[in-house]
Amino acid sequence: MATTVRTSQAPTSSQDLRITGESMREYLPGDAQTFTPRLEIKDVVIQLFTHRSVIEPILVPAVVEPLLVLVLAGAARVEERLPGGAWEAAEVSAGDFFLTSSDEPYEMRWQTYGGDTFEVMHLYLGLPLIEQASRELLGEHAGAVRFRDVSGARDGRVAYVMEQLRTELVGERLPSALFVRSLAQALAVHLVRSYRAETRPGRRVNALQAYKLRKVTDAMSADLAAEFSLAKLARLAELSEYHFSRLFKRATGLSPSQYFIRLRMVRARHLLLETRLNVIDIGLEVGYSSPSHFSQVFRREVGVTPSEFRGS
Repeated sequence: MATTVRTSQAPTSSQDLRITGESMREYLPGDAQTFTPRLEIKDVVIQLFTHRSVIEPILVPAVVEPLLVLVLAGAARVEERLPGGAWEAAEVSAGDFFLTSSDEPYEMRWQTYGGDTFEVMHLYLGLPLIEQASRELLGEHAGAVRFRDVSGARDGRVAYVMEQLRTELVGERLPSALFVRSLAQALAVHLVRSYRAETRPGRRVNALQAYKLRKVTDAMSADLAAEFSLAKLARLAELSEYHFSRLFKRATGLSPSQYFIRLRMVRARHLLLETRLNVIDIGLEVGYSSPSHFSQVFRREVGVTPSEFRGS
């Protein structure tokens, strides 16, 4: 695990900017702790920050994944606003959390209390985890889940699970990727149960309609061994390939091909953990005739090879 000092690189324009959770440390000031690639599971991204007071506002990009922030130590007055809007303030201390699921960048500033710094933990849950929790709780045909934005609240379950994740990754000599993912799945279920937002009329009007999104993602899930076909999916959505790709990404944060790969990896992880199929057969079941290609894609998406994941 390495500790590096990061300075804010956030742009002052581009309101459409959206990034992945892994990239957030490039946009925030302060000392950021990162973890070795072996433990960076694609759908569970954890970062630890030590922050000093920030007087000048920083622009925080919108992220693809829902963002949870837990205050680990210290206290601060945290202010947030949409660019040009009114500031909203929250007094926070250890145990408080934030949940952000915004499509838009926002501005932040903070003032520490009783010391020079306060410590926070960022947790990004990948869309496949949220999708899995949504299907279990809301049914196979539930629409895409949106979360309420929460600032400076208390939730014992959120704090407990996030502390367990930190202990596993930081305190254990041999952290378990399986245990980390199990904790993240439990947290995804809790978030869907407790913090799902009511659908607002007009929200995400430029995104793919929910019933079309479900139709397309169901088709993807039903035949993960098939070759990816943008044309076929666009026909299902009754759109041109260009408009389908654009609206799909607006709805999910991922391109259709990226989403398809994520679904394949979710299925592959399940088969690795729950069956005795060998790695070659699992690769074939999720569309990879070449074992080396399957291993390469799995490592890129999950952080370890299929064999390492099964043995962790």
